[in-house]
Amino acid sequence: MEERLQGQMNHPNFPVPMRVMQSDLKFYNLFPGDVMQLEDITIETGSMNHPNTAMGYRITWQGRTAVYATDTEHYPDHLDENVVHLARNANILIYDACYTDEEYHDPKTPKFGYGHSTWQEAVKVAKAANVKKLVVFHHDPNHSDDFLDQVEAQVESAFPNSLLAREGVILPVI
Repeated sequence: MEERLQGQMNHPNFPVPMRVMQSDLKFYNLFPGDVMQLEDITIETGSMNHPNTAMGYRITWQGRTAVYATDTEHYPDHLDENVVHLARNANILIYDACYTDEEYHDPKTPKFGYGHSTWQEAVKVAKAANVKKLVVFHHDPNHSDDFLDQVEAQVESAFPNSLLAREGVILPVI
């Protein structure tokens, strides 16, 4: 990761190399299933169902937990136990819900194998994992604001303590 980030900071991508930054940068290699402790912050990782792999994160601090499950596709016949495990009793679950079930299963343009899920699956995971607040994100760029407003109303109806992520939103972890 350090090597990749350093490469992004070099010309022509960026004019200032990482070595001139005035901070104490530390890099850690994490693998699915790892648990890492940074002072009083616990970071758990889990494998996500995505082509070319992806990893989800469970971050716990002072008894509060936020789970970030991006780039994950649900299974057709069961909940993803990796996601449910990471999300167990979390204060906030931020879940990849790029599509609706209708889009995902549309025979003309199926989304199987893309590595993204639906808001309906997000609700199932949140309920199974006893999550307090559900945040769905990773919206399909073809969705209009009006479409997303409709999805948000449906998500809130299915899981009352939920919202669609949007730029600038601040989420207290309570």
